[in-house]
Amino acid sequence: MYIICLDMEGVLVPEIWIAFAEESGIPELKRTTRDEPDYDKLMKERLGILKEHGLGLKEIQSTIAKIDPMPGAKEFLDELRSMCQVIILSDTFEEFAKPLMEKLGWPTIFCNSLEVAPSGEITGYKMRCEKSKLTTVKALQSIGYETIASGDSFNDLGMIQASKAGFLFKSTEQIKKDYPELPAFEEYSELLDAIKKVIQ
Repeated sequence: MYIICLDMEGVLVPEIWIAFAEESGIPELKRTTRDEPDYDKLMKERLGILKEHGLGLKEIQSTIAKIDPMPGAKEFLDELRSMCQVIILSDTFEEFAKPLMEKLGWPTIFCNSLEVAPSGEITGYKMRCEKSKLTTVKALQSIGYETIASGDSFNDLGMIQASKAGFLFKSTEQIKKDYPELPAFEEYSELLDAIKKVIQ
């Protein structure tokens, strides 16, 4: 039995922090897990920048409300879900993901949560578990599933490498160069064909 594990940002929807960086005019917020492998370090930097500029959850959610899935993402996801179970494994937060999940037809997502003060300031975050994507893939394998994984960033590499089949999707030139053994695709149709070959 197969289960497909997909990253969310950069694979199905645009990067939330990049969209917010553009809307708020704060270029430092453009850094993502494609640039910084240490997620804890990245999030601490982000929270420091938000505090410095007096920005909170409300401002980020208002940007997220304007974000649409990438062209073809919902159709790709619908087709995958017609073939087997799909879980989105993301290092984003429940407070960010909900409107995007609605636009994608409510797929299952495992992600993290934010700690938010009554004022709306984001004071911290709670990871679901350590190395959440890799840990989840290993847990699924331990209950009898074969996993197929795809993502675009450093924090996706663990789940991609641990899966029966793993693919980079819309990744950076640097990651593709550093991991030449991982098949890399740019179009949903290519990724869909690669997944179908594994499942059939």
